[in-house]
Amino acid sequence: MVASAHPAVSLVGARVLERGGNAADAALAMAAMCWTALPGQCGVGGDAFALLRRADGTVLSFGGSGFGPDGGDAAFYRERGLGALPLEGPLAVAAPGAIAALAALHAAAATRGLPELWEPAIEAALRGLPCTAKTRADIAEHRAALARDPGAAAVFLPGGGPPRVGRPIVQPELAETLRLLAADPACLYTGDLAGRAVEALSAGGAPFSGEEWAASGHALAGPSLTGRYRGMTVHQTPPPAPGWMVLQQAGLCDGTLAALPWLGAEAVGWAAGAAMTAFADRFARCASDNDAWRELLTPASLAVRRAALAAGGPPPAMPTPPVPAGGDTTSVVAVDESGTAVSLIHSLAFTFGARVTIPGTGVVLNNRLGRGAYLLDGHPNEVAPRRRPLHTLNAWLVTDDSGRLRHVGNTPGGDGQVQWNTQLLSHLLDHGADPAQAVAAPRFTVFPGGDADVLGRPVELRCESRLGGPVLAGLRARGHAVRVQGPWEAGGGALVVTADHGTGALLGAADPRQDGAALGV
Repeated sequence: MVASAHPAVSLVGARVLERGGNAADAALAMAAMCWTALPGQCGVGGDAFALLRRADGTVLSFGGSGFGPDGGDAAFYRERGLGALPLEGPLAVAAPGAIAALAALHAAAATRGLPELWEPAIEAALRGLPCTAKTRADIAEHRAALARDPGAAAVFLPGGGPPRVGRPIVQPELAETLRLLAADPACLYTGDLAGRAVEALSAGGAPFSGEEWAASGHALAGPSLTGRYRGMTVHQTPPPAPGWMVLQQAGLCDGTLAALPWLGAEAVGWAAGAAMTAFADRFARCASDNDAWRELLTPASLAVRRAALAAGGPPPAMPTPPVPAGGDTTSVVAVDESGTAVSLIHSLAFTFGARVTIPGTGVVLNNRLGRGAYLLDGHPNEVAPRRRPLHTLNAWLVTDDSGRLRHVGNTPGGDGQVQWNTQLLSHLLDHGADPAQAVAAPRFTVFPGGDADVLGRPVELRCESRLGGPVLAGLRARGHAVRVQGPWEAGGGALVVTADHGTGALLGAADPRQDGAALGV
């Protein structure tokens, strides 16, 4: 079974499985098809994180997240009169890590070559996939920025304006780049593509040397992070991914949410408090190059924070001046008949990332440095050479004490990810929801989270109206500043596949908030 946020992506993965490929093969083919089907959400110039459960029960993590420029210390940006890193343009870019992560996943588990797995995406880039309403809206929203970059304008603004819904978006330069990368993924980091990227960014004022670009081609591969919830083992992606935040929230909620009415005011309030606690701890202590998060998962630390939640009262505020918010991401899930499973999530950070391309390649670059690094004196996450910015992307899967796969999933959604993934775990494990119920359940979101662009905003608990009037009133009575959203407007695009060991079936669902599909073969 496979699941994604776009039917063409799911169809590619299902075909790989049908033709004898495994879950890693399917996920790799789907990831590449995402680059053509969902160009605002992900791409070669972005980052990726994945979990792989092998048939023998071992679980590995793959992280692809790059460095900012070697010349980009805090003084560099302050000398240019900046109070925060830019969210657009060359100064917002970190070296992309997605290709490194996918290459490592391929080496670890795939049975097919990348040229074969990426050929459907290459063909789709050449002939064009129909523009969706989502992509047209993304292009229209960022039209001015895309128009400033010749490469982006040629693809996304044909005739000077956004393509109409249904018009194929043709990307011949991207197709050629994918052929190069399928033959040699390292060429993005040390070959001709790397040289062109560094040259273009340097010309735009970003002080890349090329050495940090090459260093970003080494994926962060190793064991998953693990925690316990409802007698199961939850696997997560390590830093710079925020997987530890899901495990911390799970530790704070385990045994409490199961005893409360599902999505009642008390349960929502407790889970929201756990999320606020995780974001406060992230801001106070954490960076991609320290281990402060480890103490936060200890029984002693969890006990202190559970007591604080029970006593009530807000966590510490996270001060910094606010700037405009935004973001986009997409993800895939694949499970094969052997129980091999992959949860993979990838992103350009904000929609169309930094809104700049590597000339002549069709590659849109991310703005992860601007989104994820702080310009705050002495902060653990202050921008610094060879310090990866903190991330929002994370992936999860659940195994039982026999090591069998039980659930695998993920969701896009910026700082919503760690919250909604925790909610998914509760729906599935506390309340026995099936995947369709879990991904469609009313969603709630603590805002702001930890992104550099929203720190310091007034704290809100954003709730889909489907939670119902009594629950919303109950949350307000508990002191939450509730902001009511439309019934399906929380965002995200959750994907879940569940292994039903009683029937031998795989059950899957894609979030109705997006255009996705779960397909079995």
